[in-house]
Amino acid sequence: MTDTAIELTRLAKTYPGASSPAVAEISFTVGKGEVFGLLGPNGAGKTTTLSMLACLLPPSGGGARIAGFDVAVETRQVKRRVGLVPQELAVYPALSARDNLRFFGRLYGLWGAALAARVDEALERVGLADRGKDRVETFSGGMKRRVNIAAGLLHRPEVLLLDEPTVGVDPQSRNFILDGIARLAADGLTVVYSTHYMEEAERICSRVAIVDQGRLLALDTPAALVAAFGGGVLSVGTEAGATEALLESLRRLPDVTDAVRRDDAVAVRAPQPLRVLPRILEAFAAAGAPVTRLEYARPSLETVFLTLTGNRLRD
Repeated sequence: MTDTAIELTRLAKTYPGASSPAVAEISFTVGKGEVFGLLGPNGAGKTTTLSMLACLLPPSGGGARIAGFDVAVETRQVKRRVGLVPQELAVYPALSARDNLRFFGRLYGLWGAALAARVDEALERVGLADRGKDRVETFSGGMKRRVNIAAGLLHRPEVLLLDEPTVGVDPQSRNFILDGIARLAADGLTVVYSTHYMEEAERICSRVAIVDQGRLLALDTPAALVAAFGGGVLSVGTEAGATEALLESLRRLPDVTDAVRRDDAVAVRAPQPLRVLPRILEAFAAAGAPVTRLEYARPSLETVFLTLTGNRLRD
């Protein structure tokens, strides 16, 4: 008996005609009952990875297993165990929430009393038991997202794949969704949570994988990643632009980890950036580069992402 629910081994996907892979040989495991974050900007390869795990796309290389079953050759067994909640809403606006779930339940092979019980259970899970008879077109964006999640839970999957489930929702629905995911995991459900909202991952994920341009950049607990890579980042704006000589002088400062150009600014990374701020300003003055603005990013998963990729998170 294994405690591993999901295993990726050099999983890869290249679309026909593409010059680079959408997913480039990603490997990691997810434990049973774990909330695992798949983090990165749009276009990082998150949706493609989830689509392969849900047997919607065949891998171009490598492989993956869910509950021990190969996603490429044992698709029927995998689909029975996986619930997928796509980023795009997959509900019928003119139908009630209950009728939507009845429809999707029949696709899972549920009928009669068993279907009715699962629909009631799913509506209760997402806090819509009292709105089941209402048409989905009357719902807020957050409520529609919750119907989407309910559809993914109907067949009581072992693994739930969530692709950006809180995009465009109100704060109350966002909190309800995040709390609900934590409750599902406490009941033993394995969750892969794809998002570009770092604060959500820090709140509910036990471990996170940061991906960009199809590649796995880092994997650990949020706290460990912040401790290893986060530090702090000072963004120092200057109209004069950053010369290579200025960058080198900044990099030579004690306790400065790195200094790189960022558009019309320089991003200076250090374990304690505010402590070295006076020397940073002196370096700009010596280079004849007047400072136009200062921004300080406290250590967080977002600063980890900035450190690893050189890009701020993109919507």
